[in-house]
Amino acid sequence: MRKKQTYAVVDLETTGTDPKVDRIIQFGCVLIQDGKIISRFATDINPNQAISKQIQQLTGISNSRVQKAPYFEDVALTIYNLLADTVFVAHNIFFDYSFLAQELTRCGTPKLQIPGIDTVELAQIFLPTEKSFRLGDLSESLGLVHDNPHQADSDAQVTAELLLLIEAKMRRLPLITMEVIDRLSQQTGMDTSSYIHHIYEEMKQDIQPLAKEQHVVSGIALRRKEVQLYEEKLYEHAVFPHKKKAKEKLFKDKIVYRSEQSRMMNLVYEHFTTAENKNLFIEAATGTGKTLGFLFPLSYLATPDNPVIISTVSIVLQNQLIEKDIPLANQICPKPLNATIIKSHRHYLDLQRFKDTLKNPLQQKQYALYQMGVLVWLVDTETGDLDELQLTNFNHVFWRDVAHRGIDFLSNQDPLYQEDFVHFLYKKVRQSNVLIVNHAFLAQETLRDVPLLPKSAYLIIDEAHHLPDIAGKIANRQFNYTSFKKQASLYLEEEQLFDQVNQIFEKQTQEQRLLRIYTKALNDLVEEFSDLFYEINQLFPKAKQQHQESNLLTKPIFDHLSLNGETSIQKIDILLTEMQEIQAQLQQSIVNQLEKFTTSQRIIFVSLLQFFERIVFLYDCFDIYVNEWQPRWIKEYSTTPQGYGVLSINDLDASILPETTWYSRYERILYTGGTLKFGHDKKYLPHKLGLADVLFKTLPDPYNYEENARLYIPTEAIAISQANTAEFSEYIAEVIEASSQQQDRSVLVLFTSHEILSSVYYRLHPQFLNAGRELLAQGISGSREKILKRFAHSKNSVLLGADSFWEGVDLPGEALSLLIVTRLPFENPKRPFVKARYDYLEEKGINPFSHEALPKAALRLRQALGRLIRSDGDKGALVVLDRRLITAKYGKRMLKALPKNLPVKEAALSDIISELNEFLK
Repeated sequence: MRKKQTYAVVDLETTGTDPKVDRIIQFGCVLIQDGKIISRFATDINPNQAISKQIQQLTGISNSRVQKAPYFEDVALTIYNLLADTVFVAHNIFFDYSFLAQELTRCGTPKLQIPGIDTVELAQIFLPTEKSFRLGDLSESLGLVHDNPHQADSDAQVTAELLLLIEAKMRRLPLITMEVIDRLSQQTGMDTSSYIHHIYEEMKQDIQPLAKEQHVVSGIALRRKEVQLYEEKLYEHAVFPHKKKAKEKLFKDKIVYRSEQSRMMNLVYEHFTTAENKNLFIEAATGTGKTLGFLFPLSYLATPDNPVIISTVSIVLQNQLIEKDIPLANQICPKPLNATIIKSHRHYLDLQRFKDTLKNPLQQKQYALYQMGVLVWLVDTETGDLDELQLTNFNHVFWRDVAHRGIDFLSNQDPLYQEDFVHFLYKKVRQSNVLIVNHAFLAQETLRDVPLLPKSAYLIIDEAHHLPDIAGKIANRQFNYTSFKKQASLYLEEEQLFDQVNQIFEKQTQEQRLLRIYTKALNDLVEEFSDLFYEINQLFPKAKQQHQESNLLTKPIFDHLSLNGETSIQKIDILLTEMQEIQAQLQQSIVNQLEKFTTSQRIIFVSLLQFFERIVFLYDCFDIYVNEWQPRWIKEYSTTPQGYGVLSINDLDASILPETTWYSRYERILYTGGTLKFGHDKKYLPHKLGLADVLFKTLPDPYNYEENARLYIPTEAIAISQANTAEFSEYIAEVIEASSQQQDRSVLVLFTSHEILSSVYYRLHPQFLNAGRELLAQGISGSREKILKRFAHSKNSVLLGADSFWEGVDLPGEALSLLIVTRLPFENPKRPFVKARYDYLEEKGINPFSHEALPKAALRLRQALGRLIRSDGDKGALVVLDRRLITAKYGKRMLKALPKNLPVKEAALSDIISELNEFLK
């Protein structure tokens, strides 16, 4: 491309997406030359057809507005000449370019044949840590002014600014990074690769030195990593301030003294220094400042030799601790808090494996986009934590190729060994007095042969009410025959894993002999499982299997297994035992000779050892499934749509902490959260965790619910037990429509059934579309993160959610003021797993409804209310469409679990809505 190349940044608004029938209603173009915007051109266009209401709402372009505009035939030649000799640029070029080309051809201009580049692909490569690549989201994240989204002139302007920003970023990259990107960019669409090559060639003419925080190792530019050493003033002996005056003196003007927060600080300090009880529970509502309430006292106690372990529920809360809470605490703590987030190896990039993908890149576009994005990210990242890339999933083959597998299989001869991110993590851990994990990581400690967390005097479990469910999920074992058979068949093919391992062992006859026996046993194992599943299938009714429902496998059912089934079990047991013995011998052989293998060979061995781990897991799962019949084990059998079996095992004792391997490694444990008790019952959560001797403290709720919140129950709500799905969906849709008449109010609607959620969505969608109002639904409108982000940035959208939307949704202030609960959040007692859990409790003499179902539902309702009131200034109303909250005997117990000064009111829906409009003004 020439130096004086002109880029025409184009955006179109159209009546629809099909160029054969739809027409352009607005054309916008911004011309760029020499890195500057030199001119703009925009025009409305009369499409000679009606613009639908939803397009009018989306674009702000009305039918009356385009009546006076020229037809496309009138401006086609002007547009064609404007674009001549330019490079066409668009955000998602494949739509704009092809639509415009078709329209120009229809109006008689020569065919559009100019080169084109896509800013979506450029953003994916050069802005790899962005959460979303939609133009509106990018402009907001990057601070680009976007006055009229979905209007062609505004969109073209923002896309032009985005292109200039990306180009500036490209020119700041190390030349070696751009060199590799230039090579990989052949996989990009249209002429994006030529543009990258053009910038790279210009950079070669004026080579810039590497930034001081960067260096090149083994052909890859990386950010230099430094471990912050833990330092404290040894000559000062800090004394914890118990009294108000001493705290105020320390806090100065940095934070405001709050009496309840101060009380929590004292309780935590005393617990970790003098208490006799191992377990302290502190219930502290959002707004108490509980995080600082435990960080401040721990700063007097925690050292790198005896760090505090903080376990919280999500990555979001882990990041909040690092980015917000700990820096705030360090302003007032006399001793520093040096914190490191610990995640399992697979969360980090393996630099050696990544380098290997660059040598033999897979010729696939998405693979190349990820490779190029990682090269850009490596210039900035210090942690190598893949979560920084903000992807919603890591299922693509690229991430499987480059995710870390642990330091045992790194080559210490490779120059990248010293740069390894997991090595760096361990160095940071040694200098940290605060280690942050999530509950899943903590629960998995029980499954690890070698613990990843150190022993300590201090463990804090934040948001502790989530721990029982997460521990249960972690302990769930599942064996899917389809995926196992697929993996085994692939690995047994020519030139695949076992062939590759055989070639590495070329001159080692003993290892090759073991491998032959192993692959023969694997083949037999696949066959035997097929036979066993056929026999297990016979134990259950065919109707259930056709609906892919789970079947509970109990001892009386299992005792009816045929003789053929029994024989298959014996054969599987022998095969799995033999395979594990061979695995142990091969693993020892590999470890003994590790240094003589190349990086590529080590990568092959990592895949082999992962498969070995799968066999060990399968043996454990199989052994429990056929031999263990204590009430704690819930066993389910289901079939895939193809008719293959899936085994599931749940351990009902997984959340009993004294039975875990990690519980005994911590001298004192603090459990904290906003909802740890059910009404006045403080034993609910400790009992679920298997803890008898605990101290439980409740800090008063800081919010004025009387002034700032309301709970309404409509008098005309239909009886849920008598209504069918269609009637109930119709009623909910009517309530949502009536409640959302106020155009500037967002509404969150919580469901307990995905079926009813979908039914309500499809009833409301046409009206919302015509009104230009956004209706978002879980499972329909995108990932949870995307839906929440769109909801938070909208002033008047309605979000339909279930499951995870009941909790962990932080939408302060005006983002959420009205919450509708369609049904009290009881678990479905007919679900096999729930039924089995209730049976288990009954066997122990515990009433499952009053001790499990009711407290769980009440806590979920309390957490739902917590979505509304997150700070002193928040105002919110909760509307419950389930009259059982008032009419059922247990309703009073549920209401008692809510804040006692929360006003509760029954009224007709019309009265509720008029009162709401007044209250939420």
